[in-house]
Formats: sequence, C-alpha cells, structure tokens
Amino acid sequence: MPLSLLALAAGAFGIGTTEFVIMGLLTQVSEDLRISIPLAGTLISGYAIGVAVGAPLLTLATRHWPRKRLLMALMLIFIAGNAAAALAPSYGWLMAARVLTSLTHGTFFGVGAVVATGLVPAEKRASAIALMFSGLTLATLLGVPAGAWVGQHWGWRASFVAVALVGVVALAILAAFVPADRGRPEVGDVRQELAMLGRGQVWLGLGITVFGFAGLFALYTYIEPLLRQVTHMPEGRVALTLLLFGAGLAAGNLLGGRLADRGVMRALGLSIGALLITLLVAHWAFGSQATAMAYVVVLGTVAFATVAPMQMRVLQQAGSAGANLASSLNIAAFNLGNAIGAWVGGWVLAHVGLLNIGWAAAGLTGLGLLLVGWSAAAGRGASGGDAETPHCAASA
Repeated sequence: MPLSLLALAAGAFGIGTTEFVIMGLLTQVSEDLRISIPLAGTLISGYAIGVAVGAPLLTLATRHWPRKRLLMALMLIFIAGNAAAALAPSYGWLMAARVLTSLTHGTFFGVGAVVATGLVPAEKRASAIALMFSGLTLATLLGVPAGAWVGQHWGWRASFVAVALVGVVALAILAAFVPADRGRPEVGDVRQELAMLGRGQVWLGLGITVFGFAGLFALYTYIEPLLRQVTHMPEGRVALTLLLFGAGLAAGNLLGGRLADRGVMRALGLSIGALLITLLVAHWAFGSQATAMAYVVVLGTVAFATVAPMQMRVLQQAGSAGANLASSLNIAAFNLGNAIGAWVGGWVLAHVGLLNIGWAAAGLTGLGLLLVGWSAAAGRGASGGDAETPHCAASA
C-alpha cells in the first residue's frame, strides 16, 4: 500500500475527530455559551445534516478540479472551520462553524475513496478504501478521547484548536505524498455524472448503507446509559469499554476490506448478517461487566466490517463517470443512517425501555440485509448470474 493512502488516512483522522469530539464537550459548551445541553446537542445534528446536504452539492461544484487540489482545499476549509469554532462567541457562530466544517466531510471521504482505488491494483481496491477509513476508526479510538482530555484540562475551545492543528499536519502530509499526476478527472457533461442516479443498483447500494449502518447507531448512541444503568459499570471502566469498541472498529475496518477484495456482495452478506446477529443478542449482553466489554469489541468489529463493502458496492455500480458523486452520496448515506438509528433508538428508549433498543437496532440492520438480497437477485438477473459484475470499475 503506497504512502499516499496513509496521507488520505491522516485527513480522515482529522475529519473523524472533529465530527465526534463535541460529544465529550457538551456540558462545557452549554455552560460557556449559556445554552441548554439539548441545544448544545444540536451541534451534532447540524454537522450530520451539513454532511448529508453538502456532500453531493460540493462534489458536483468541484467536479472539474484535480483531485489532489480538491482534497487540499477541503483540508483548508476544515482548518478554517475548526479555528472559527474555537473563537465562537455564541451558539449561532459555533453552529455555523460546525456546518462549514461538515461540508468537507462527505466530499473528502467520497473523493478520497475514489483516489484510493486508483492508487492500487484492482484486486486491492476495497483494502485501499479500508486503509483510508482507518483514519476514521483511529479518530474514534484516539482522537475523540484525546480531544475530550484537552477540553477537560484547557477548555473546549482548546480542543478545536488542537483539531485545527491536526488539520494543518494532515494538509502537509497530503501535499507531500498524494501524487499530483493522479486523480485528474476527465469530466464530461454533468448529465453523464447524474446519469448514475438512474441506476437501481446505485440506489439499492445507498439503501444498504443507510439501513445496514443505522442499526449500529440505534444501539451505540445509547451505549453509555446501557453500561451505566444496566451493567452498573463504574465511570472509569465505561471509558475503557468505549476504548475497546474503538479497537473493534479498527479491526473490523481492515477485515471488511479484505473480505470485499474477495467479493463485494459476499462481504456485504457476511458482515451485515454478522451485525444483525450481534444486535439481536444485545438484550442479554449487558448482564455483567465481562460480557458487556466482550460484546462491544464484537459489535465494533462486525459493524465496521460493513464499511468498505458498502462503499465499494456503490462505486462499482456508479461507473467511472459518476464515481465521485456516488461515493460522496454514500458518505451522506452513512450519516443519514446515523441520524435514523439515533432517532429510532431514542424513541424505543422513551416508549419501550433501554434494554429493548437492540431489537429495534436489529430490525433496521435486517432491512439492510434484505436490500443486499434484493440487490444480489437483481444483479444476477441483469448479468446472467453474476451479481458482482459492475457497470465500470471506479478508478482515479
């Protein structure tokens, strides 16, 4: 794997950190800006909406740009957004800064995934995507806890300063290692790029991402109350358990890439099926601290084993002309799944009870698995029995 993939992972690390670091700073932000904690929580929702809306729009607006130049420009916006967040005098200013930063998220991951597939041989493309996304898993494992630690010692504004500095380092690494002579798109009429939206398999791929991943966030959003109220785990061990979850994410991400290199549809069926089974047993997993800690490792592993196959499936079916847009739309689909899952989990918590969230989470992921079956059947019918046949392999 070339060093340029590690450069993409560095950018992914910074963007992943800024998305979730606010979760550990809500109390500080609410007290400093004199707003309620629920209102501070909308800073997370605002970011997710910015990703979902901004990813396709910014990707289309920059479709003529050489990809290295685009990735570097996105990192500059990322740095500016986090610097603005650190200086925010009010809730409105902070929300605007968060939305500005979120605009880089979907396009960076979307275009970065396309660039990653063009840096390696065809049989290694899914692993290349997984390596880039390892920056996101490391952000969950290391970046977010480190940002929360900085905030506890020097205030929440210092956390955003630190994330902006991560962006500066990532920008330097991108400039040094992503080759300038790769990824220059041959762009035709915009209608050619939008034409992939008429392909049913693209929409099935996006649906697999939304519902397959929604199950994870239906449960994981409320993992802390599950550990505290059901397992009766002390605060220090909760932090350790979440760290173990991040380790599971990192392992699952690499596993998913290797599985997808051997067959994308098979990888989707195995990984989403494993996630479904894991969510179904959540009802019994929090009875003791030992089983809960083991469970979250398994949950993180099977959940992120779905990521590379999901991204690769959409890229396969979009074709080279629509690869950038489709890849960015799939990042938006991940965030839509996050939002749907969190809402469903919250509804179950309010109306049915904390221990029943796993059932609802499994239901969402079960819909994703049904869409995998539908996509496979449609692919066999269209290609005479080969559900793996892409319209055109995406490349940079």
